[in-house]
This record gives sequence, C-alpha cells and structure tokens, in this order.
Amino acid sequence: MDKDFFVQAIGAQADAMYRVAWTVLGNPDDCRDALQETTLKAWEKRHTLRDDGKFKSWVIRILVNECHNILRFRKRVVLMRDTPDQPFDPPDRTLILALQSLPEKYRLPLMLQYAEGMTYQEIAQALKLTEPAVRGRIHRAKEQLRKELEA
Repeated sequence: MDKDFFVQAIGAQADAMYRVAWTVLGNPDDCRDALQETTLKAWEKRHTLRDDGKFKSWVIRILVNECHNILRFRKRVVLMRDTPDQPFDPPDRTLILALQSLPEKYRLPLMLQYAEGMTYQEIAQALKLTEPAVRGRIHRAKEQLRKELEA
C-alpha cells in the first residue's frame, strides 16, 4: 500500500471513523485522539493488510481497539449535559437517548450497519465476531430500542 492510496483511503473513511469513535467514546477530544492514534497505527501496520478492498473494516477494527484503550486508560464517564451536538442529525432527542442507553456491544454494530452502511460481513470483520453474532446483536439492539421508544 503506497502513501497516496493510504491518504485517500483514510480521507474517504474520516467521517465514518469519527461517527464510530463518537459511538464508543461520546467525547470530541477523545474522538480526535482516537482518530490520530488509529491513523498512525494503521500507517505503521499497513503491511499487515492483505486485501486493500477490506481497508474500511480493517481500519474500523483498529479504531475500535484504540477507543477501548482510551476508555481503559482514562476511565471517563460522559454525562448527558456534557454531550456536544451529534455529528449527524437524528430524528429526535428521544432516539438519541434510546441509542445511548444501549450497551456498546449492541449500539456499535447497529450504528455500523445503519449509519455507515456496512454489511454484516464487514461488521463481523471489524468487530472480530461471527456474522450470526452480528445479526443477533443488531436484532437485540432493535428490540431494546423498540421497547425503549414504546415506553
């Protein structure tokens, strides 16, 4: 992978990467840190990517790992009142609260599918899960959202 391809591929995924980082971290400063570290690690490990067509799921996996590292080291809790505007416009505030109430293991696959348009296979690769596990988590996320929104 040459420098031009890498820069172009990272640029093409920048918005998606920010949304994924936001889904896990919920803090703009932490998101920027995660994106910087992910870009650096991806560049350093670019030789490990065997198929350039899987760049998106590969870099998302690195990003998710980096987000978890940030959470582990900083052990921060983001309060709702400290949450800045979302990077995308959700239909209403109720949906935001319902999404944020989901455990990360359900919220992240759901966001990757609907906000990023990733396939079950891509999500499975990015999160190191099986496709049936991804389907199950998305299904449970939808069920929990439905219950939360009906209440």
